[in-house]
Amino acid sequence: MSTPNSVTVSQISDVTTVEVTTAGPQGPAFATTGTTLDDSNKVDGAIVFFDSSSGTFKADSTTTKLTLVDGGNF
Repeated sequence: MSTPNSVTVSQISDVTTVEVTTAGPQGPAFATTGTTLDDSNKVDGAIVFFDSSSGTFKADSTTTKLTLVDGGNF
């Protein structure tokens, strides 16, 4: 008897069953417009912001909670 989505590999004394699965549905995108998040230069306290020149959201060492408190432009 075979089980759906499985493959049975038989060797003289061993029987191994391998389950075959497919990827389920993906979760929602980061942004509805397909914009991405670049967090490759993130640091502790980094604040996410949108950079229009690159068209991405960023988290980096330039915009942190300390730079906003210590003289950020509002």
